[in-house]
Order: sequence, then C-alpha cells, then structure tokens
Amino acid sequence: MSFQAYLDNAEKQTGITPRGFLELVGGQGLTEQGEIVAWLKAEHGLGHGHATAVARLVVKGPEFVAEHHGAVHLDGLAARG
Repeated sequence: MSFQAYLDNAEKQTGITPRGFLELVGGQGLTEQGEIVAWLKAEHGLGHGHATAVARLVVKGPEFVAEHHGAVHLDGLAARG
C-alpha cells in the first residue's frame, strides 16, 4: 500500500484530511511519533499502520514525506475529485 493510500484510508475512517490531522496533532502539543500513534489510535480509532503513517507525516513533515514517498495530497479526497 502506498503512503498516500494509508492517508486516504485514515481519512475514509475518520473524515479528517491529512492537513486536518497536521492541525489536530499540532493542537495537542504532541511531538514524539510513539505518543502521536497512541493518541491517534485511542482518540480516532486508527489501526497501527494508519496511525504510524499520519504520525510520520506530522513528525517528518510533508516535504520529507513527499521526497521519500512521492507526492502527498494534504487536502483530502474531495479536493482531488
């Protein structure tokens, strides 16, 4: 599964876009990948793989993720049509 597919599936499960997750996690003051994964699993019901992908996006940043995994669409499925 591609990195974007993990983000898309997390959005399908929660209704939260990748950009939305960046804002939500930022508002929680979480900075460590492990604590972000735990929070996403507990608060949003994500599975480990999806939570890890979102946490990597938050910790490493969209530019790093795009460089290593290809283009990342942050504005969600609806914005892509």
